[in-house]
Amino acid sequence: MLLLTYFTICRAFDCEVNYGNKKVAGSSIYVSKAGPAGRGNFKTIQRAIDSIPPSNSQWIHIRISPGIYHEKVIIPQEKPCIFIEGAGTNLTSVEWDDHEDTTDSPTFTSFADNIIVKGITFKNTYNHPMDSLDNLTQAAAARIVGDKSVFSHCAFVGVQDTLWDDHGRHYFHKCYIQGGVDFIFGNGRSIYERSIIKYSIGDFGANRSYGYITANGRASADDPSGFVFNRCAVIGSGKVYLGRAWKTFSRVIFVNSLLSEVVEPEGWWAWDNVGHEANITYVEANNVGAGADTSKRVPWEKKLSAAKLSKFMKTSFIDKEGWIEKLPIAL
Repeated sequence: MLLLTYFTICRAFDCEVNYGNKKVAGSSIYVSKAGPAGRGNFKTIQRAIDSIPPSNSQWIHIRISPGIYHEKVIIPQEKPCIFIEGAGTNLTSVEWDDHEDTTDSPTFTSFADNIIVKGITFKNTYNHPMDSLDNLTQAAAARIVGDKSVFSHCAFVGVQDTLWDDHGRHYFHKCYIQGGVDFIFGNGRSIYERSIIKYSIGDFGANRSYGYITANGRASADDPSGFVFNRCAVIGSGKVYLGRAWKTFSRVIFVNSLLSEVVEPEGWWAWDNVGHEANITYVEANNVGAGADTSKRVPWEKKLSAAKLSKFMKTSFIDKEGWIEKLPIAL
C-alpha cells in the first residue's frame, strides 16, 4: 500500500497552464441539460469527461450549467488535468443512490491526478431524508484516489461514508461535508480548510444517536497520510465523535476550529485498536466552542508541541513542491 501511494505521488506531474492571467490553458467543454441548443457540448458530465483524450497534459475546463445531473461520474486514471466547474453548490448538483457496496456506491469517483472541482454538490441520495437507522449502510457521495486534487466551494452530502478520501494529496477549501457515520474516511493526505462539517443523524430516541466524523486509515508509523482540519466548523444535532481509528496508526488533527456542542465529550474512539492507542495520533489545538472542552477527552489524545503542530497546519503537509500555487484558479 505504501509503494502504491509513493508511486501515485511521484507520477503526478504539473499540467500546462497560462501563468499570465491565471486562466485555464487549453479548451473549454460545456455541459448543459438542455444540450447543444443550450450552449452545451454535452448533456451529461460523464460524456464530457469521456471526450477528453487520455494522457492529456494541458488543463481542460469543463463548465457545467445549473441543474441536477442524475448520473454517476468517473474520472479514469489516464485523464488528468481536468478542471470541472459548476454554477455553485445551490445550482449544480450530481446525484445518485447506490449503496451497500462501498466501492461501487460513490456518485463521483476520481482516479486521476491533477483534478480541480469547484462549485458542485455531490450527493448520494440513499437515506435522504433520514427517518430511521434501520437501513443505515455505506453510500458514498464521492471517492478521491488521485494525487494533487483540489475541491473548492463544493458540497458532499450523504449519511454513512459520505466522502471517501482514499489516497493521494488533497485540499478541500471552503467545502460543506454532511454525514453521520465515518463520513470522512480513507487514507488520504489531506487538508480541510474553512469548511463546514455537519453531523446529520441527530437523535432517534433509544436508538443510537451518535456518530463519527472521521475514520482515518493510516496503517503504519511511516505512512505520511492523515486528515488536518484547520479553521473549520463542526455543527449538527445529537452527538458525534471527532473520529474512530479505522487503522492502527490513524491520524486526525483539528486546529483553530469551531467545535459546537454536537461533539461527544470523550472526543475519540479507538474502535478495534484498543490496546494500541499509543499508535493513534488524535490532536486538538486552539479550538473554540462548547465542544472544544478537552477535560473529558480520552486520556490517549496526543499533545503536540507548537513546532510539531505547525508542520501539519502549513500547506507543505501536502504541498512541498508548490503545486497548489501553480493551479489555474485562485483559491
